[in-house]
Amino acid sequence: MSEAGGRRGCGCRVPQRASWSLVAVSAALCLMLATSVCTAGAAPMSREEKQKLGNQVLEMFDHAYGNYMEHAYPADELMPLTCRGRVRGQEPSRGDVDDALGKFSLTLIDSLDTLVVLNKTKEFEDAVRKVLRDVNLDNDVVVSVFETNIRVLGGLLGGHSLAIMLKEKGEHMQWYNDELLQMAKQLGYKLLPAFNTTSGLPYPRINLKFGIRKPEARTGTETDTCTACAGTLILEFAALSRFTGASIFEEYARKALDFLWEKRQRSSNLVGVTINIHTGDWVRKDSGVGAGIDSYYEYLLKAYVLLGDDSFLERFNTHYDAIMRYISQPPLLLDVHIHKPMLNARTWMDALLAFFPGLQVLKGDIRPAIETHEMLYQVIKKHNFLPEAFTTDFRVHWAQHPLRPEFAESTYFLYKATGDPYYLEVGKTLIENLNKYARVPCGFAAMKDVRTGSHEDRMDSFFLAEMFKYLYLLFADKEDIIFDIEDYIFTTEAHLLPLWLSTTNRSVSKKNTTSEYTELDDSNFDWTCPNTQILFPNDPLYAQSIREPLKNVVDKSCPRGIIRVEESFRSGAKPPLRARDFMATNPEHLEILKKMGVSLIHLKDGRVQLVQHAVQAASSIDAEDGLRFMQEMIELSSQQQKEQQLPPRAVQIISHPFFGRVVLTAGPAQFGLDLSKHKETRGFVASSKPYNGCSELTNPEAVMGKIALIQRGQCMFAEKARNIQNAGAIGGIVIDDNEGSSSDTAPLFQMAGDGKDTDDIKIPMLFLFSKEGSIILDAIREHEQVEVLLSDKARDRDPEMENEDQPSSENDSQNQSAEQMASLPQTIDLADQETPENSLDSHSESSSLGDSEEAASFTSSEQIPSSTENLETTSLDGECTDLDNQLQEQSETEEDSSPNVSWGTKAQPIDSILADWNEDIEAFEMMEKDEL
Repeated sequence: MSEAGGRRGCGCRVPQRASWSLVAVSAALCLMLATSVCTAGAAPMSREEKQKLGNQVLEMFDHAYGNYMEHAYPADELMPLTCRGRVRGQEPSRGDVDDALGKFSLTLIDSLDTLVVLNKTKEFEDAVRKVLRDVNLDNDVVVSVFETNIRVLGGLLGGHSLAIMLKEKGEHMQWYNDELLQMAKQLGYKLLPAFNTTSGLPYPRINLKFGIRKPEARTGTETDTCTACAGTLILEFAALSRFTGASIFEEYARKALDFLWEKRQRSSNLVGVTINIHTGDWVRKDSGVGAGIDSYYEYLLKAYVLLGDDSFLERFNTHYDAIMRYISQPPLLLDVHIHKPMLNARTWMDALLAFFPGLQVLKGDIRPAIETHEMLYQVIKKHNFLPEAFTTDFRVHWAQHPLRPEFAESTYFLYKATGDPYYLEVGKTLIENLNKYARVPCGFAAMKDVRTGSHEDRMDSFFLAEMFKYLYLLFADKEDIIFDIEDYIFTTEAHLLPLWLSTTNRSVSKKNTTSEYTELDDSNFDWTCPNTQILFPNDPLYAQSIREPLKNVVDKSCPRGIIRVEESFRSGAKPPLRARDFMATNPEHLEILKKMGVSLIHLKDGRVQLVQHAVQAASSIDAEDGLRFMQEMIELSSQQQKEQQLPPRAVQIISHPFFGRVVLTAGPAQFGLDLSKHKETRGFVASSKPYNGCSELTNPEAVMGKIALIQRGQCMFAEKARNIQNAGAIGGIVIDDNEGSSSDTAPLFQMAGDGKDTDDIKIPMLFLFSKEGSIILDAIREHEQVEVLLSDKARDRDPEMENEDQPSSENDSQNQSAEQMASLPQTIDLADQETPENSLDSHSESSSLGDSEEAASFTSSEQIPSSTENLETTSLDGECTDLDNQLQEQSETEEDSSPNVSWGTKAQPIDSILADWNEDIEAFEMMEKDEL
């Protein structure tokens, strides 16, 4: 995204045959005007300080790049915590994240043009030689078409662009003979089979050696791809065509863009996140400017810049008008439904949208760019980094931060457009945070949780490709760079492509005459660059005046605008009830639901169902709050579908007289000791007091060195685990409080965390439904001392145990358990962290919602103790049960499921128990077969 290319792409109607050099001259003049006006508003940073910060960026790059070359090369990426390379197949799979790795020295290729930008020409020459000597593009590995295009193909083309520039200068690369371009062409042909679909949209993955659909390719069965994945190809593919004269690459990329444009939602002019590559149907119909769509919009504008095709600008302007009409809610950018663009699709934003202010600068729309950028900066000042996702009231939604560069990118472009030294201070903050919180001896480590500062053994290639490039350019003067950056455009991976490609090897392209463009207000599209008369009307403090109202926006936590929240607080009203805070047993919460037109129903199977009738709300504002509450609750439930699905576990009773014959199917936990990776845990069981385990135990001596039994309900699973671990328990079994529930009839249930970092939980935790749990409780009543084995699968019975008349010594078990506990670290107190999100179970289904009524059947993990965690989301028709009756039923349900009633249950006949045990054993054996 060079400012020259970008400013030509701000929306000006440049003739299609216009010389790129004339555009650059005109753009440079515009930048001078903007800078001269803006710098009067703030004290400029001295050249000495800028040079000092620039040198600091160089040292940071050397630290990251040097450690990659020393400890990781030729691997794709550096693992900075363990100081070794990440090689595909040699490390545990991280899912889709690993699709960027192709055993082609990814970080080296991605860093090539960064070396030149940072004036490291000798290192660049050495790096190019290593790429030519060592890199193999014919590996039997399945890679992402999108990631391989922007990182590897883009890296090779960017390296080639600067290699020929250096060669022309006559000082370096005199031996170079387009070798990088030949590698890029080879890779381009390897990616072309991905476009073999009826729509022209590429498959999301391809095997570098075997292509698509062959048995040995192990790919080609996918049906969906993201919009950005299919729409972020045109710059690299067109550049490859223009460099080589092979038009096929540009033609395929244009066809994909044309298809996406044709499939836009015609009434809203928005596109969805995911599309079927064969039918063109939208799979995910939410639309935003973040993950899944982001670079599609970016490449429409930049394709116009690089290729000079007006149709790309017209498409971008059409989409941009829709974005500003529906998605932009300054300073927020919230996803909406493409068919109902007035309805928000979610209540959180992801970090990838941080690129959008930079794109708005290139468009020439500076005011919203300043607003959104300032909001993001306030989030960063609160958490040191931008979390992967955060809510509309600026709470952490996803706590990771993989050292993404998008915010630095937007900071650079805002500074280049405004000349405001404020953005230099922002860049200085980024440098300080990286060095203070992310720097480790072997590089820079991604943040696993921005709230706790914990690290992840990960340093993505884009960190070197983009972050250091934008930070260095932010502080560099023109004489600090050995070439004219104005002659290039940045790709989405910040690789440099020369603007002279716009007049080289142009393929004949038909303008899309089948589409009707929406009638728009062309006044927005006449700007040739940040227009100083509009952006800074006789006021050098204009940018500061835009930022000032947003200085405290994060601290005030205002999800729907500062004015609305301030007025509500002045009137003494409480902030709206959030879904993550809701408890069905809280009378105040139920009263708030009633006011919002939301009714709560307890179903016979233990689920809790919510139904909203907007007409029953106390006011239109309450109805709006109710609609938002329902959306949040549905989102919380559907979020669990994305959680990792874990296999079932086993609780095996091994003491006399059972001797391992009784095996109970147990649900796993997404936290604590993973029984599939560690030795099983063996110990006697003991009931905790209080039985719900929601506070400090009053009988720690009874559970010390034992496996604690706790009842589900009234607090989060992780809180129960921490309490029994602090009391000395070596494991925990949570027993369902919904009487009669059984693994025979209910799907596998897994316990989720509490939204905080759960690494402090070191003991295994398993979940038993009521029927299975009662077997253990009955055994305790009859035999007092019951020993169990917690494992990932049932252990073969030991014949010697069956010959013993007495169970193994309880003291021996306690001694063994005490040794295990002695090795555990102290529990980390996270009480001062963000309020945890509700954790819902993973068996939820998304709903179809009407305009006037929303319904959700849900349970909140350990927040709604009267319900089960088996969750569904549905749309309801007809009348809803009266709320007062439901409250009475709820009270009765709570009484029925109280611990006293559970303990007072009459014991079953032994024949009945044995019959149940046989059923459980058969079910577990069947489960093992299914798993195999």
